[in-house]
Amino acid sequence: MPQKTKETPMMAQYQAIKDDYPDAFLFYRIGDFYELFYDDAIKGAQLLELTLTARNKSATDPIPMCGVPHHAAQNYVDILVDKGYKVAICEQVEDPKTAVGMVKREVIQLITPGTIMDQKAATAKSNNYLTALVEAKGAYGFAYTDLSTGELKVSRLADEEAVINEAVSLRTKEMVANHQVSQSILDDLAKLNILVSYQDQVTPHAELAFVSQGLTDALEQQVVAQLLMYLTITQKRSLAHLQVAVPYEPSHFLKMDHSAKRNLELVTSLRNGTRNGTLLWLLDMTKTAMGGRLLKQWLDRPLINRPAILKRQAKVASLLDHFFERSSLQDELTKVYDLERLAGRVAFGNVNGRDLIQLKTSLLQVPKVKSILVGINDDGTFDDVVDHLDPVSDVSDLIERAINDDPPISIKDGNVIKTGYNQQLDDYRDAMANGKKWIAELQAQEREATGIHNLKIGFNKVFGYYIEVTKANLERLPEDRYERKQTLTNAERFSTPELKAKETLILEAQEKSTALEYELFTAVREQVKAQIHRLQRLARGIASLDVLQSFAVVSETYHYVRPTLTSHQHDLQIEAGRHPVVEKVLGEQKYIPNDVKMAPDQAILLITGPNMSGKSTYMRQLALMVIMAQMGCFVPAKSATMPIFDQIFTRIGAADDLISGQSTFMVEMMESNAALAHATADSLILFDEIGRGTATYDGMALAQAIIEYLHDHVHAKTLFSTHYHELIALEAKLPALRNVHVGAVEENGNLVFLHQMLPGAADKSYGIHVAKLAGMPTNLLQRATEILTKLEAAPVTAVTEAPTATESAATKQEVTPAPAPKSAPEATPVAAPVTAQTDTVDEQLALFNYQAGDLTTTEANVLQDLKSVDLMDLTPMAAMNQLYAWQKQLKKKS
Repeated sequence: MPQKTKETPMMAQYQAIKDDYPDAFLFYRIGDFYELFYDDAIKGAQLLELTLTARNKSATDPIPMCGVPHHAAQNYVDILVDKGYKVAICEQVEDPKTAVGMVKREVIQLITPGTIMDQKAATAKSNNYLTALVEAKGAYGFAYTDLSTGELKVSRLADEEAVINEAVSLRTKEMVANHQVSQSILDDLAKLNILVSYQDQVTPHAELAFVSQGLTDALEQQVVAQLLMYLTITQKRSLAHLQVAVPYEPSHFLKMDHSAKRNLELVTSLRNGTRNGTLLWLLDMTKTAMGGRLLKQWLDRPLINRPAILKRQAKVASLLDHFFERSSLQDELTKVYDLERLAGRVAFGNVNGRDLIQLKTSLLQVPKVKSILVGINDDGTFDDVVDHLDPVSDVSDLIERAINDDPPISIKDGNVIKTGYNQQLDDYRDAMANGKKWIAELQAQEREATGIHNLKIGFNKVFGYYIEVTKANLERLPEDRYERKQTLTNAERFSTPELKAKETLILEAQEKSTALEYELFTAVREQVKAQIHRLQRLARGIASLDVLQSFAVVSETYHYVRPTLTSHQHDLQIEAGRHPVVEKVLGEQKYIPNDVKMAPDQAILLITGPNMSGKSTYMRQLALMVIMAQMGCFVPAKSATMPIFDQIFTRIGAADDLISGQSTFMVEMMESNAALAHATADSLILFDEIGRGTATYDGMALAQAIIEYLHDHVHAKTLFSTHYHELIALEAKLPALRNVHVGAVEENGNLVFLHQMLPGAADKSYGIHVAKLAGMPTNLLQRATEILTKLEAAPVTAVTEAPTATESAATKQEVTPAPAPKSAPEATPVAAPVTAQTDTVDEQLALFNYQAGDLTTTEANVLQDLKSVDLMDLTPMAAMNQLYAWQKQLKKKS
């Protein structure tokens, strides 16, 4: 009869450790395997595609288990962490040979989505940020770090929206919070698949004092302490590579929320989720992993400080002017490995001999890089970069003396330390070499003395060195020549006092040699570790130089120009501008450039034209040029004069809000309102087809009201594309608005896009022509043409006949509310313009004037049309248009 499983000492030990890590998979080391038990085993077997077995299979309640070989465990750990789980690595922390009772085990590291150290080649140019959050009196302390590089930044954020925006922009996978953080933020993070870990208790220690030394804000100090405490508890090792925390203020950079970055496809394509077809894909000509990461950081946070932008521009210009020096620079940068992550591995204690050789190779390139840079730095343009290029020659010299040029991966198997570095190690190696030579000579002597030519001297770990003689030759051995050691089926094994003595010498030398090598290697590692902050400073200089040369290469390859940045005027003059990514895909010869001309007193371009003609491309083109210019890169244009923008707002495309569950139209209104509430005169706004998500007149009214509000209150540079052609009449009423359109012509009934931005408004939408290009059925297109002809017979001017908000304010002061302050989140910017529209309702004529007695001819015609129309054959839109046409006829005759 099956017995109930008894709790063994090992399982009791396992459970005690698991209780401390309930939210993690516990990889429990047993011999050469990591084992998972109970629920970890059941779930782990599914996620890792392992065979689920059981411990004590014959018991009534066998313990589920599965395992992975320890040498292959990293792959399995990576899979779980990539899926958003934590993994606790539990190792034996004492020698089983000397252990009394159960071998002692401890968790040596907790690996989480935000604390991955071993980066794959595919992610070498990406950061993996762990973020932290504290909340106090309506404000938020926010910090983030990349554990693999030591970067640490901290900020004070004003609201939940800012927290979510930072988390999404940083693409964090894990947020460390305390239990005082509001549930609404935690819910939003969960919807974004961001793992929330908790850390409430904080204990002061030396590393916290070091990284916090420059912080004066109490909230920033608190969140850094919380983040560092979490790292200390989970990683259980030195964090010496963490850099001093750098405070940052989001408003000190060009501000873009995560939806704007997504819409503009800065780092991720909307089509396939990869970097192909993005601005990052275009700009990344970096030669180092450090440069690739820094480029992405600059792209996430372009500058708004004019002197800082001009310094970057000057460096790019200098590199452009020195082609041969730049080529030599690229050759040297190609040989530089990832100094930041190598420094992190040194601090973490998981660096090996090959890593140190990579570090040495990288450091040896620095004098060459510095020499090239000094040669082109006549005017001091690169002084700040040159100051960072410390070759750290003491470290490279140490590695050169100590580490073999081709060391093994393992640091515990010997052959890592060079001969000549340590005398004791050399003595051990000599003993091993001479001892093995002595063994070979002994074998030759014994063969000659005994006449047994297949006599051999061998070795195994159990019996040590032995003399082996086949049983067929035993009778040829002189009596008592050897001491019998082991009997095999076909042979006998012997030993001699001399062989035992030599065995002791050789094995002692081998064992002590391996231990001494490991000791020497760790000593070298500690000496390198002491110079980590010098290595990190060097890495920053190399990364910066790498990004600047990348800008120079891209600017030269695609014929970009240096933009002129105005300091006070809002003058935007771009001649023959191009969309950089589309141009790269299509080729320079196929892309049609366009101007963007907005004088200081012009705030809005109202863009009309057919679908697929390039309106959205034109709008994105300007935004990408702004971002490139404020990163310090040159821009795709014949010439460019630009103001420095503080924010970019976009409302492009249709998408639901996954966080709040809002509909497409609600997202459109919320994003529009964010721009209206927070934009300044120094901002850039891109609005594409506002109002299309609701009924025609609702949408048109909202679009007009938004344009008027932008014109009268915000004054930001705005590109507003629309299919509401009635809005073009606003040009006559709003002095800062100008109409432009994308050219298109009809040739033999077919639509040809010119992709050229022209002054004035488009004459029509060409919607049916676009439908034809999409391949819609011919009979459907014919019917649409018939309907369009009928509708065009009675032209409609719609809401643009209503007075603008400015005109309403002049005639009806008592109904126009004061504009809401931009800082007030509850402000509803569209309220004033919409009120101005609805005030005209009472002034409109009734459809039939029954008090006038007999009907006029016009009234009779309208009535006859009304009787004959087939309402069931009209769409709601067509019915509204027809009703409006009748009303206009009656107004003309009134």
